[in-house]
Amino acid sequence: MPVFHTKTIESILEPVAQQVSRLVILHEEAEDGNAMPDLARPVQTVKLAVDNLVKVGYDTINSSEDQILKQDMPPALNRVEEASLLLLQASEMLRADPFSAPARKKLIEGSRGILQGTSSLLLAFDESEVRKIIRVCKNVLEYLAITEVVERMEDLVTYVRNLTPVLTRMTKEVDAREKELTHQVHREMLVRSLEQVKNLTPVLISGIKTFITVKDSGKNPQDTQANRDYLVRKMSDEIHEIIRVLQLTTYDEEEWDADDITVMKKAQSGIEQKMKQATDWLQDPAALIGSLGDKALHQVLDDARKIAERCTNPADRDQILKTVGDIESMVDALCELRQLGKGDSPQAMSLAREIQKKLGDLQNMTNVAIANTERSGIRRPAPTVDGKVEQARTWLANPGMDDKGLGEQATRLVVSEGRKIANSCPEPMRKELLRLCDETEILTNQLADLIRNGQGNSPQARAIANHLSEKLFQLKNKIKEALINQVAEDFIDISTPLKHLSEASIVPIGTPGRDQNFAEKSQNFEGHANKLADTAKMVATAGGCRNKKTVEEIFKTSAQVDDLTPQVTTAAKIVFQDPGNQAAQEHFDLMKKRWMDNMERLRGLVDEAVDSSALIKAEEEGIMRDTERVEDAIQMKDPPRIGAHASNIARRANRVLQVAQQEAENSEDPKYVDHVNQAASNLRANLGVVESIAPMVQGAKGVSMNPADTNAQQNWRKANQTLIDAVRDVRGAVTVDAGVDQFPPPPPPDLSELKISDSEPEPPEETPPAYGGAPPRPPLPNDNATPPRPPPPETDDEDEAAFPTPQANQPIMMAAHALHMEAKQWSSKDNDIIAAAKKMALLMAKLSQLVRIPFDFKGLNSVLGLKESPVLGGEGGSKKDLIATAKSIAESSEEVTRLAKKLAAECTDKQMRKNLLQVCERIPTIGTQLKILSTVKATMLGAQEPIPAPDGSEIECESSSKEDQEATEMLVGNAQNLMQAVKETVRAAEAASIKIRVDSGYTIRWLRRRPWYTS
Repeated sequence: MPVFHTKTIESILEPVAQQVSRLVILHEEAEDGNAMPDLARPVQTVKLAVDNLVKVGYDTINSSEDQILKQDMPPALNRVEEASLLLLQASEMLRADPFSAPARKKLIEGSRGILQGTSSLLLAFDESEVRKIIRVCKNVLEYLAITEVVERMEDLVTYVRNLTPVLTRMTKEVDAREKELTHQVHREMLVRSLEQVKNLTPVLISGIKTFITVKDSGKNPQDTQANRDYLVRKMSDEIHEIIRVLQLTTYDEEEWDADDITVMKKAQSGIEQKMKQATDWLQDPAALIGSLGDKALHQVLDDARKIAERCTNPADRDQILKTVGDIESMVDALCELRQLGKGDSPQAMSLAREIQKKLGDLQNMTNVAIANTERSGIRRPAPTVDGKVEQARTWLANPGMDDKGLGEQATRLVVSEGRKIANSCPEPMRKELLRLCDETEILTNQLADLIRNGQGNSPQARAIANHLSEKLFQLKNKIKEALINQVAEDFIDISTPLKHLSEASIVPIGTPGRDQNFAEKSQNFEGHANKLADTAKMVATAGGCRNKKTVEEIFKTSAQVDDLTPQVTTAAKIVFQDPGNQAAQEHFDLMKKRWMDNMERLRGLVDEAVDSSALIKAEEEGIMRDTERVEDAIQMKDPPRIGAHASNIARRANRVLQVAQQEAENSEDPKYVDHVNQAASNLRANLGVVESIAPMVQGAKGVSMNPADTNAQQNWRKANQTLIDAVRDVRGAVTVDAGVDQFPPPPPPDLSELKISDSEPEPPEETPPAYGGAPPRPPLPNDNATPPRPPPPETDDEDEAAFPTPQANQPIMMAAHALHMEAKQWSSKDNDIIAAAKKMALLMAKLSQLVRIPFDFKGLNSVLGLKESPVLGGEGGSKKDLIATAKSIAESSEEVTRLAKKLAAECTDKQMRKNLLQVCERIPTIGTQLKILSTVKATMLGAQEPIPAPDGSEIECESSSKEDQEATEMLVGNAQNLMQAVKETVRAAEAASIKIRVDSGYTIRWLRRRPWYTS
């Protein structure tokens, strides 16, 4: 089946698919009784292209030393040649008889063979190119493996001289490959890992140098060795990740938040598709390691692990994982025998048969596990608090419905998360948060008791559910508020503990209390780092960030901080043990820089995930609390406390400056930027010294020296109030309204003009309506007339009832319905993005019918403006309609992308614009892939049905149903990816719309649909 993971493959397959689609349409028109045209010229053109392709293919095989390429490419070349001959034969037969059924069969099989053979050929060549890059990566790994033998400076010089060119080559080739990939996620993974390797390389060399110098000095090199080994392991892990990503060819857009059953069934489908290749590899004693069969075997094991991870039955999970482990051990032993040339030995043959048997057992285990999980109906709670609240509110909307305890479990987990966050909150916030947690838990218990007693639909249960839903919403908001306060407290200063550790590491040997001081500073640093990482992870989980990428990056960066922190402490300890070791000091400096880079990135991600205005407000409230503490310390005449709390005020003000600067740098709205910068100017110094902070600090120093000096107290209070006012101004500048309606309602009539009298009122003078003017004055009510019901708002969704309800066995329809429900929230009036998204959902529902996934589709053709076709009334459609619908979806994909890019160009928020461009960028690629896959599927429609021959016999189709199933699976996966990408684009576009240039003339309206009778 075609794969599209590179731009080259996609660019070659697309025109081939276009030509094949024309042949498919001609074939179908002939089935309706039309004579086939003369295809001699186009078929001869295809024959010449195929001959050239085959020649280039064999030349590549002969010039390559890649044994796997020599094995995989000839079958693909043979298929292309055979398909070309089929087309020639069909052309000759049709020239003799334009109505020949056998000729049409050869035509369709030849078309399919050309497309799939070309795809297989491109894939074989691409995998050969990937293996070249992997060999370079493995050369780097080999050098890393011998790091432990580098024990002299001369060895280090040689090591660096040999490592540098290999590492440079790997970097260049991986970088080039990254630019060739079509999947954005894969590109980002390669860029991230490659960047990590680049950053770790100088640190590793410094670590080796430190190890050598410490060892040469006669001291214990245990710590330096551990530090070096850590860096080797980290670099090796990143290179292994590069190798893994290089071999990926597919990506699921919704894998991050897909439900368990969906992920398990996709993995099950993958096992079914790869099982034959895996067994063929096992049965062939001469099969090469690393070939398609070997890869298929390992992909089967990976898919089995995915299924095991999501099993609701622990016994199923453990059994699958144990079997996977056994098979891996046996495969390693078989590969070793084959590498030694003993693949046909009795031991190897017996091992291959045993692996094959275990693979069959594993497939049965996964099928049973999926059935058990589906039968249980148990779903896992969402990973974030927002997701859990949504699951809980779905349950509370219908408490009598059996959701297998998911809603109750999600509610209790939100309460648990609230209590966890409350433990680190100051007392007023802690008390309020715990109160909400207790009230939510009490209501949950009451509702759960009623449900267990069969009273889930009673009025009492519904009243409790409504109250609990409100309480849960309050709890969610309070958790977010508490987390913002936590961020304000914890991230007030990220570097001071590291500075203290650095200072403690260079205290001269013999200084009293030196060891105790270093131990204390090390403990403080590690505790500080762990607390920051934990707070960041809580923000990702419960902070309400809707950007999936930001949440994922917070988790990854937090993990890196957790991993790096003890290594920084170890590097400090090496310096502490030998303060005069210059190499150790340089290595510590590199480790500190790496830690600070990661921590600053983590702080930036956390700031991105929370509301800036709320964060500044939390800092402002913190300044007020510290001000009160300074006043208390002045009354108590306690200089140390005065200095400590005044320093906290200064740190908080600096933090406000950081947030304001980030907001200004992130915006391209000149008025907003000027406003923020002007407000921040009261806190910013001309030469890096904060003007309004400096007087406050100086005043605090004056009070500390003489707490009883009233003049010093007044000077400090005045300077501090100036600082507080400046912070408040920054908050006001940063705060942005949620958005102004671009189509505001007209102002109400002037009530002072209304008069009540017995006389008949004069009719108001009719004037043409104008935008922004008052509407015509309504007539006064009379006693005998009932005021009319207000009309419903204008809507563009009269035909929404035509959208069918998807069934569980309709994956494409379910993906289309998910996009439909997302877009349905908004009116498409004055919103072209929503209109295009709704059209795409309807087109994809149409596609679901055409690939023979049955459902009631009455009226959808009229919604799309398509003509009725008798073929479309049953369980599927014509090849021509399938190709045309896929083409329409691809065109709509281009339209959604164009509209999203147009909106992004007018968005003044750089981060929102970047996010919108990232999510919409992949839509055209997936749309193009859909056209190609639909063409492949079109060549399969009716392929299993025998064709009547002129003599009355039937011509059996050679194509297997398995090939048809594989084509359907790929089409389903592509459709799901496309719908998910458009859904994310809609969400990103709605977020970006609140910050568009007011002077651009661009207008887009996001109006939530709500029936008038519910308001």
